[in-house]
This record gives sequence, C-alpha cells and structure tokens, in this order.
Amino acid sequence: MGHFAEFAVALNYNDIPEDVRTVLRRSFADTIGVATVGSTTEIAQITKDVADRLWRASPQSGAARLLFDGRPVSPAGAAFAGAFTVDSIDGHDGSSPCKGHAGSAVFPSLLAVADSLHAGGQSVTGSGLMTALATAYEISYRAGLALHGTTADYHTSGAWTAIGVAVGAGRLLKLDVDRIRHAAGIAEYHGPRSQMMRCIDHPTMLRDGVGWGAPSGVMAAYLAELGFTGAPAVTIEGDAVDAWWSDLGTSWRIVEDTHYKLYPVCRWAHPAIDAVQELMVAHGVRSQDVVKVRINTFHYAVRLAGHNPSTLDEMTYSIVFPVAIMIARGKIGPEELAPAILEDVEINRIAQATELVETEHYTRISVGKRWADVVLHLKDDRILQSAPRSPKGDTDNPLTDNELRGKYDTFTAGLLTSDRAEELRRQALTFDSLDSRGLTKLLDQLTNPLDCDASRFAKRRFTS
Repeated sequence: MGHFAEFAVALNYNDIPEDVRTVLRRSFADTIGVATVGSTTEIAQITKDVADRLWRASPQSGAARLLFDGRPVSPAGAAFAGAFTVDSIDGHDGSSPCKGHAGSAVFPSLLAVADSLHAGGQSVTGSGLMTALATAYEISYRAGLALHGTTADYHTSGAWTAIGVAVGAGRLLKLDVDRIRHAAGIAEYHGPRSQMMRCIDHPTMLRDGVGWGAPSGVMAAYLAELGFTGAPAVTIEGDAVDAWWSDLGTSWRIVEDTHYKLYPVCRWAHPAIDAVQELMVAHGVRSQDVVKVRINTFHYAVRLAGHNPSTLDEMTYSIVFPVAIMIARGKIGPEELAPAILEDVEINRIAQATELVETEHYTRISVGKRWADVVLHLKDDRILQSAPRSPKGDTDNPLTDNELRGKYDTFTAGLLTSDRAEELRRQALTFDSLDSRGLTKLLDQLTNPLDCDASRFAKRRFTS
C-alpha cells in the first residue's frame, strides 16, 4: 500500500535514467510547438477567457500565467486552459498501449504549479521539474494501463492523467507519502471518466478529457496539502492492478511507450496517412491520377470516418479527410488546419472517392500498435497497394531529431519570431540543467503572448 507514493517522494533527479530524461526533453520541445499553434484555436481562446473569468489567482497559491497569453490565474485555471490549448491541435506525444496522451495534461499542469510557486517566492529548478514530470508521466501511463485493463469502457486520457498530474503536482508541493496517496485518490475519484468513443463518433471541442483531468489533478494536490482525504486510488492500490505497478521504479513505461506524431490529427489515422504518402512518392503519383481510394484498417479507426468534416474537431478526429489531404497536398501541417481546407475541391473529391473498410486482422493486432494499408486506383487502370504498416513515430520506428525539429519549426513559423522559437527549443532540450532563475526565464518566454498580429488568429479558426 502506498508504494507509488513512496516512489514519488523518494525519487531523485539522479535516479532518473538518461533515456527517460531524453524522452521528457524531447516531449517538452514537442509540446511547446503544439501549444504554439494550439494557441491560435477557438478552443484555446474560449478556455483562456473562462479561466480568466472563473479561476482567478489568490495570494495563498500564487498566480500562474496562461500559456502564450500571460494573464495571471490560479494554477488550476492555467492547467485547465493549458491542457485544452495543447489538446486543441492533435499533434502532441502519446502512448499507444494507453490509447491516449500524458503530456497534454502533465506539461501545462506542472508548468502552472511551478509558475505559481515562483510567484509565491518559492524556487523550482529544472532538475526539480524534471523529477516531477518523470513522476507524473510514469504514474499516468501505469494508471492508464490499469484503468483500461480493469474497466469495460474506453475512457479519455483525462481519466488517468488526472492521477499523474496530482502526484506530480504533489511532488512540486513537497507533499509527504500520506498526502500523495490522498491526492491520487482524490484525482481518481473526481477525474473525468469521459467516454472516448463519444468524442470519436461525435467530434466537438470536448476532445480527450485532459482539459478537465489537468485541473482535477492540480486541485487534488492542493486539497491533499490542506488535509483533504481520498485514498486509496483503486487503479493503483490493490491486488487487481498489481501487475501494472509491481515493477515501478525498476522499469520505465515512459521510454517503452512514448510516441510522437508527424501530423496534427488522431493517431489512428497515421498508418493510412503514412502508407498513402509512401505510395504517392514511390510511384510518382499526382492527386489528379487518383480515382478511388480504399483504406483497410482496424475498428476504432473506421469509426473516425470523416468524409465531410465541417469543423476543426471533426477534421482532426477523422481518417478519410486527412488521407485525402495527404494525397492532394503531400503534407499535413498548420496550413492544413485553416478553415479553407474544408472547401478544397480536390481534397473533397478524393474524400468522396474513399472507401473505409474494417479488417478483422487489423482489429485483432491493433492493441499496442495501430495498423492499416491503402489501395489506390489510378486513371491509367493501375492499382497500387501499400504494405501493412504502423505509424512513423512509434518507439520501434521513431522520429529522428531532424524530423522533430522540422515539425517544431513548422508549428512555430509565423507565430513566434525565429529567435524566440529557437531559444525556447534550446531551453526545452536542456531544461533540467536550469537553475531557478533560468526556469523562471523559460516560464516568462512560454507565457508571453505570441509574436504574430491578432489578425492571424481568425485565419486559423474553425467555426461550427
């Protein structure tokens, strides 16, 4: 009982393996890029305004500034808006075994707590933040595996990241073992066990639940600090979930499970996007040559569908439309998230000519990995079929440093000055070496408004 809390309290920076640190540095830089373009979305604007209205800062907790905005709110408010901001562009890191994402909740939450502690005169160093992040990620992943392994429904990432956030925030607040246990139990009990397939079947701004999981975790830590009780967390403590926790501290799911995305759309669409991109390049095919597309994939991906999306949420939680974008444009980046994409004649032609087929074999094997293949029918009567494939960016087929750098540059271009973008990336990749003053400067950079003019926001918004 409480082994996870003892791990969280006792973990030292030097106990964290270098390969774990490497993942978290890469995730930090990647999350900054996603948060940059995410800050231009309607989701981000709405949730920042709500945090400013309803989650004001107090002298007792210190102010936490909103990402790429700067308005001072409470740590819970900054976590709420920050998680929605990152999640509004579906390009952040994730875990295929967990069927979800930790970083979109963990990073904005712990940055918010660290910022509030600095505002209150307490120091947080880069190595201290690294230790809290490692704790929060590892607890999140294992709680996610335990939750999916013991419940029938498929819950959003907010359900299990709330627990990791609570433990990571508790670490920053220097809670003892008993209070860490209660923080985890509070977060688990009050965290959003929202239904992921509801968002897949009916995509809206609800997204992956982290917008509520993040503040639930933050508030759980502050509640436990003042003596509020909530232990035990049933996804962590007890014989039924011991298999997911018995090797905590000796094995790291962070290294084994963390993947990165090349495209800002649902991960389930990525195998088909990669497959069609390879076919187009290998055979020199132009979009005008394509008369019919067949996507063979697993059950959940088929439910993405998306022949006629009308909002950003419907487009990013689809498979047909992103594949059509890749065929027509050869890329899927921030420019492809602009509203005009929905009116593109060629993309719509290809989407309407696409057949989406569930394959029993792919459904069976798409557990820790996602699988698909694509068939193209061309005007000259050729039929091109890709090999079965899983997404680029998985741990067995990782993105290179250059690919992640290219993604970061694409996501920040025109929104941050090149000097600011480069400095943020450099600091993110070395953040654990920063002293308290250096971390404060990094937080200053992350919470200053974007460098673009206000008119750019409207160009990147979708509306219903």
